[in-house]
Amino acid sequence: MRLPCSAPLLCMGCHLIAVAAIEPVSTGLALGIAAAVTGFLARYQNVLYYFQECCRPEWISYNKTGLQEDLEEKLFGQHVASRVILKAVTGFMNSENPKKPLVLSLHGWTGTGKNFVSQLIAENIYQKGMASGFVHLFTATAHFPHEVHLETYKAQLQQWIKGNVTNCPRSMFIFDEMDKMHPGLIDGIKPYLDFYERLDGVSYRQAIFIFLSNAGGEKIVQVALDFWTSGREREEIELKDLEMALSLSVFNNKNSGFWHTSLIDKNLVDFFVPFLPLEFKHVVQCGLAEMAAKGLTPDAAVVDHMARDMNYFPKDERVFSMKGCKAISSRLDFYID
Repeated sequence: MRLPCSAPLLCMGCHLIAVAAIEPVSTGLALGIAAAVTGFLARYQNVLYYFQECCRPEWISYNKTGLQEDLEEKLFGQHVASRVILKAVTGFMNSENPKKPLVLSLHGWTGTGKNFVSQLIAENIYQKGMASGFVHLFTATAHFPHEVHLETYKAQLQQWIKGNVTNCPRSMFIFDEMDKMHPGLIDGIKPYLDFYERLDGVSYRQAIFIFLSNAGGEKIVQVALDFWTSGREREEIELKDLEMALSLSVFNNKNSGFWHTSLIDKNLVDFFVPFLPLEFKHVVQCGLAEMAAKGLTPDAAVVDHMARDMNYFPKDERVFSMKGCKAISSRLDFYID
């Protein structure tokens, strides 16, 4: 957990007083310096906030324009997710008194942009982005590997969330690999996602919880395939075509992390956000963006060659990418001279 923003001021004052106690000969001088420094910092303590990350607007401030531009320019093939994410985050961050934390569940096959979107959200709220001390990432296989320790994990998770929200109400918690989460674990944090004004003196209403999962991906792919086979444009797909079926799918899937969870039963997840399977053109867009990110001049011929060598489905029509943009960075190195 991060120390409160006032910690440097208190510690510096305590340190100077301690020195005075150890060196009695210079007591008067030390106390004078301590008083002067403490007085200066008390008067100009805002200066400290620019050097140490704090739970203050200097470090936490929502940039709607930045998020909108990032979603439009950096996230490819996800018109549904982009629209939902922008509206959900903007509405929540602009609310002076939200009734509950923002809870988003992002679903789709690997390489479609779920982790990337959570990164974009963090970068447009926290000055330090994913490196912020107020953004907390949990991965099922790394943090909760053994089912026999389920009750211990629940207790630890509750303590961690309570402690961090107490420290900074505007905290973000990201749970990756929800499809590998032990059933029942996530129910342990249900009270923190509910409509309570306070729990044991702590308000969780300004916090953000994001769940990332491959579960439900088959349902999303089937809808995309149905639109394609019927000759309809991909951009015609709307949230209403997927959200209800998606929530039911993960609720009844024992390998979803949400199996029979009260989070769904009590309607505590604000949006189930579908990430569509990517097409060839989106893989090309990812490749060109990755070349630019590597400091190289984007080369359409190189990227096109790489994209064509990747696997697609259905096998004969080769419409959707099997891995999306997941391995683009490493694969590009093979094709670049």
